[in-house]
This record gives sequence, C-alpha cells and structure tokens, in this order.
Amino acid sequence: MLVIAGVVKVKPETRAEAIQAAVKMAKATRQEAGCISYGFSSDLEDPNTFLIFEQWKDEAALMSHFQSPHMAEFNGLIPRFLAAAPTINRFDVSNVSKLM
Repeated sequence: MLVIAGVVKVKPETRAEAIQAAVKMAKATRQEAGCISYGFSSDLEDPNTFLIFEQWKDEAALMSHFQSPHMAEFNGLIPRFLAAAPTINRFDVSNVSKLM
C-alpha cells in the first residue's frame, strides 16, 4: 500500500474556492480503482492549512490517478490558491495494524 500525506497552505481569500476544488477532486478520486481512501481536512489551528491523506492499493493505481482528467483539472487550479509551496510525502507501507 502507498500512503500520501501532505500539507497545503492556501491564501485566506481563496479558501472557499480551494475547498470547492478539493471536494470535487476527492469525490472523483474516491471512485478510482485502487483508491483506498482520499481526503482533505483543515488544520485545527489554521483553517487555511489543508491536510491531505491518501491510501492507494499499489503503484499502478497511483500512477493512473496522476493521469486522470480530474487530477489535470485540479493541478491547473491549485497554483492560484497556494500561499506557499505544498509539502507532500509518499510512504511505502508493508504492514498495517489497527491501533485503536
């Protein structure tokens, strides 16, 4: 499994538009084959900081996602929302166990 986790800081004046784009992106992405989970949330201390968390079945699913039309559309929109460069990390996970 692959996990993608990141932080995206948006300009306060573009927050509402960024939320609309993120919701549309998440809904489309969750329909993709190999997508286990995909979501955005707001940082509790800074509502202009979005957190990204994704889980993918495998490399092929993630690569297919990168080629999707909704990803291309989202990538075209996101630059105007950004207050800073995003930080996004990829984790290759070999084992998952329930913590709680």
